[in-house]
Amino acid sequence: MREQLQNLVDRLAAYNAATVVMDWDTSTGSAPEEAGEYTAKLLGILAGEAFALSTCDETVSLLKDCMAEPSDDEIEQAVVKRLWEDYEKTHAIPQREYQEFHELTSKGMRVWEKAKGTKDFSLFAPTLGKLIEKAKKIKGYQPKKDGLTLYDLMLDEYEKGFTTAELDRFFDGLKKELMPLVKAISEKQDEVRTDFLNRPCDVESQKAFNRLLAEYLGFDLKRGVIAESEHPFTTSLHNHDVRITSHYDENMVASAIFSTIHETGHALFEQNNSDEITMTPLSGGSCAVHESQSRMFENMIGRSEAFWEPLYPKFKEVFKGQFDDVSMEEFVRGINAAAPSLIRTESDELTYCFHIMIRYELEKMMFDGEVSVDELPKLWNQKYQEYLGVEQEDDGEGILQDVHWSGAMFGYFPSYALGNAIAAQLYHAMDKNVDVEKALRSGDLSPIRAYLREHIHQYGTMRETKKLLKDATGEEFNPDYYIQYLKAKYSKLYRL
Repeated sequence: MREQLQNLVDRLAAYNAATVVMDWDTSTGSAPEEAGEYTAKLLGILAGEAFALSTCDETVSLLKDCMAEPSDDEIEQAVVKRLWEDYEKTHAIPQREYQEFHELTSKGMRVWEKAKGTKDFSLFAPTLGKLIEKAKKIKGYQPKKDGLTLYDLMLDEYEKGFTTAELDRFFDGLKKELMPLVKAISEKQDEVRTDFLNRPCDVESQKAFNRLLAEYLGFDLKRGVIAESEHPFTTSLHNHDVRITSHYDENMVASAIFSTIHETGHALFEQNNSDEITMTPLSGGSCAVHESQSRMFENMIGRSEAFWEPLYPKFKEVFKGQFDDVSMEEFVRGINAAAPSLIRTESDELTYCFHIMIRYELEKMMFDGEVSVDELPKLWNQKYQEYLGVEQEDDGEGILQDVHWSGAMFGYFPSYALGNAIAAQLYHAMDKNVDVEKALRSGDLSPIRAYLREHIHQYGTMRETKKLLKDATGEEFNPDYYIQYLKAKYSKLYRL
């Protein structure tokens, strides 16, 4: 990469790294409680400085020169393209307004935490209203694209190429194919034993097993950190400093296990970005592709019998006789049980996307001006009753359960559903080239990691999702693999 461009990329990476560290400290409790207002100001300044650097005349001139005389280097071409796209999206936004927006998202996190702690949406509603209006205003500066709505622009921020028209078709297909299965299973809850999943398990033992689990999956602790937070997440400074968190509940041992597997799936993607793209705008991965890796490891791999065959004896050993009356077959069936529930992060594979549909439909209404902030909790509950037949007792298990809106991440939720569908399509393609079951039963996951590194992880965001998927599978995005996977798995599990 030419020297002047590399210098720009390095400086932007430095601003990002500083932001990551401060966010990490806030989320993991490493920062003092009273630091919030001051840290929010610093985060706003960093965002403003990064904004100024990426939109200044010198940067624009450099990017134009790079585009006028393009390099033969594919990575440099992709970096220039990404930086120019970012410039076109943001250069019209007044810097002060951009900085205020980032200060507001930092404050929003703390307001949400307090509201969730007291289970009172009214404490968060005013801030959420400001976040929505500010997000609309920020997006209003972006160049308009024919046929795209304001919410389409929000979606494009997280997953390029997918619009409300395509997502509506996707979700309509899931409703049509899966709602009858959800209803049939809800009437057969006695088919699968799950009582042992709520046995009290010492938190320190849980931490020990989850650390073992992350390493078993391939997380490199020489280049990574494991901590705790209220809402599990993965972040990174670069591919040599990747950080994950989990959350522990004495009475929900499976929750931490599958949070750890999920976040390790994200972390493997980050650690296996190539050195050439780490600390550039191409690092990480698109939201949906990233989610495809976490959900593939969490569900298709992590809930399979083959995965637990070598691991279950270690699990029983760590928890010292607490599960001696539970056979591996019972354990595997239990961790795959399906039942409509209120909490997205605790939901099963089958009902998971219904949680995403609800958030997607509400976000569309929010950005189309069809609903006020104060009406959201009532609509939320109505949709949970309609789709899943469950009703919240309070806002904490209802509309306040997710952190995303506090950070103005409107348009992010659909990437979770897309990630599930992409995971099924990628797994199908991988299984043609790697004996996945043999690898899992042997306890050696290296062939799986090698395949994913070759076809997905090394590229980061250099290739857009639809191209990456076509290159890896030979097909366009095809949610039928996901639908058929779920129907086959749960029909067998519940003997339908």
